[in-house]
Amino acid sequence: MKSYKNLSIFYFYLFLFSGAMLGLVLSGNLIQLFMFWELTSFLSFLLISFFHEKEAARKAAFQSLFITGIGGLVMLAGVVLLGSIVDSYSVSEWVEQSAVIKAHKFYAPGLILIFAGVFTKSAQFPFHFWLPGAMQAPTPVSSYLHSATMVKAGIFLLALLSPVLGGTSFWTYTLSLAGTITMFLGAYFAITQTDIKAILAYTTISSLGVLVLLLGIDTALSVKAAMLFLYVHAFYKATMFMIAGYIDKKTGTRDWRNLGGLVRSMPVTFIVALLALLSMAGLPPMLGFLGKELIYEAKVQAPVIAPYVLVLGVAGNALMIAVALFFLFKVFLGKQKKKVAVSFKNDWAFIISPALLALLSLFFGLFPAVLGKTIVEPALTNILKEAYDVKLKIWHGFNTVFFLSLFTVFLGLSFFVLIYKNNNVLRKWRAANRKFFTIKLVDVFDNSLNGFLTFSKRKTQLVQHGYHRFYILTIFVVASVFLWYQAYVTIGWNLANVFSLKPFYISGLVLIIIISTIFSMFSKSRITTIITMGVTGYGIALLFMYYSAIDLAITQIIVETLVVVMFVLILQRLPLFAKLSSKTSRLRDLVIALAFGLAMTMLALKSINVDFNQPISKYMIENSYTQAFGKNVVNVILVDFRALDTLGEVVVLVVAALGVFVLLKTKKA
Repeated sequence: MKSYKNLSIFYFYLFLFSGAMLGLVLSGNLIQLFMFWELTSFLSFLLISFFHEKEAARKAAFQSLFITGIGGLVMLAGVVLLGSIVDSYSVSEWVEQSAVIKAHKFYAPGLILIFAGVFTKSAQFPFHFWLPGAMQAPTPVSSYLHSATMVKAGIFLLALLSPVLGGTSFWTYTLSLAGTITMFLGAYFAITQTDIKAILAYTTISSLGVLVLLLGIDTALSVKAAMLFLYVHAFYKATMFMIAGYIDKKTGTRDWRNLGGLVRSMPVTFIVALLALLSMAGLPPMLGFLGKELIYEAKVQAPVIAPYVLVLGVAGNALMIAVALFFLFKVFLGKQKKKVAVSFKNDWAFIISPALLALLSLFFGLFPAVLGKTIVEPALTNILKEAYDVKLKIWHGFNTVFFLSLFTVFLGLSFFVLIYKNNNVLRKWRAANRKFFTIKLVDVFDNSLNGFLTFSKRKTQLVQHGYHRFYILTIFVVASVFLWYQAYVTIGWNLANVFSLKPFYISGLVLIIIISTIFSMFSKSRITTIITMGVTGYGIALLFMYYSAIDLAITQIIVETLVVVMFVLILQRLPLFAKLSSKTSRLRDLVIALAFGLAMTMLALKSINVDFNQPISKYMIENSYTQAFGKNVVNVILVDFRALDTLGEVVVLVVAALGVFVLLKTKKA
């Protein structure tokens, strides 16, 4: 690790992760637990991508974050759904209301969502593929996060919620099926790998499947076996990950085809690895043997268990024995293929940590009662919510479990001899792997993500195309459709009593405004267009005057006069009319303009008859003189009641004027 760049940052990430995991396991509130859950995913992303200059590390980190992050969000939905039943997210409240939750219609949907979070976090099939990729992380990360802590977060959540959600056929069958499939496929995939770290990753997947299966059986014995196997797996897997990293450091390769005979160069490492692999294979006197015995006992005594669980369980354990022996013989025994430069000082400094874990596995295998009373029993009591006396012993007598263990060892040795002596068998297994698993889930993930990005890009280009006129067009179309729909639903089409154009001269004035507007649109003469636009503006001013809006009328007349004068002054500089768009485009624009304009007109007319409980206009009239000391209500509204609005409008005008001034002062290049 001395060669790592930014080693202090690495330690910082690692300590942050430790804090996040502690927060996760100590949380009594499931929303708080979710926050730490997602934090562990994020910190795992940072640690996997620590060697960020490697594309494989970046890809694996993203894959891990995406799968576990999305799974966490789905799990949150399940927590919220079940929390709504009892109106609480406290684990203790859920335990007390367990019967209510199980009887509710939200139980099954909520449980499925929580299972999704657990399966993604704890690498259950078909979400297992991110874990082998995570082996791009530094070796301490693989030993800590991906064997003993982060991947066990899902297992922890299942154990935490088993008193609440367990005990149903849905819980048992779902977890038993998922765990059994993951256990067997993990062991099968492990034996077909050539990278020793990938082998360990797949055996981790298999072990996680075992834990899910045991919690799915949901008996006191199965939970006891799960709690013990947590330590079994943590001891031997952390040891093996550190040894794999050490081998990679010393030899420059993790491919077992280029390794062999390392016992001559690394005798102490070989002894430590031997202890860990014995525990992995479930052989005495290691703690792994006791763990395997309890697992078989839990399966045999399970009240409701499908036969395939026991059959695939034996096959999976046999494959684990074959993998352990294969690792031992291909890496440490046999013909040496790599020259290893050994520094005994560095070896002893390195070997302390994995040796300590391996010796703990041996010690607890010989004296299991110590582990049972100090760790397993309190954990079991906390999960089962009742006192439970744990008695662990290495020998259980000649019974069904013992003969299952013997058969497993025999089957494992047979598998090992078959693949070790005959390389063609291993090649055929790999070929079968490619044949029956032609669709790699990693490729499915990559292709799905690329397809989603391509789809998003095309849809974004459809909406964000860069043409301003189409942005405006889209806004007007959507607004028109919405307004017309709302008008039809809430107002209807009858506007007969909405407004009146009496007396007759008002009707004539409105008709003149409409005709002049249409004429200005189709006129081919610039002077005629200016005149008709003026007629429209002055006609609107007359309407304002008729309805007693004197201030508005004066403003309209001043603005209209100024516009007409400006157009006349620059008439000679105006370009000739030109058709810059097709007839189809103009017709489309006309339809949209009419639809939007009529919708706004109808909305404005209808608002006249809206019955407000307290009309704002009444307040303005009553208080304009007494509070603002102004007799002109419109002016008082503009400069007092709505002073900030007026200030904003003035600022806009000033900014626009400054922009025009700058443009006029800019010299031509």
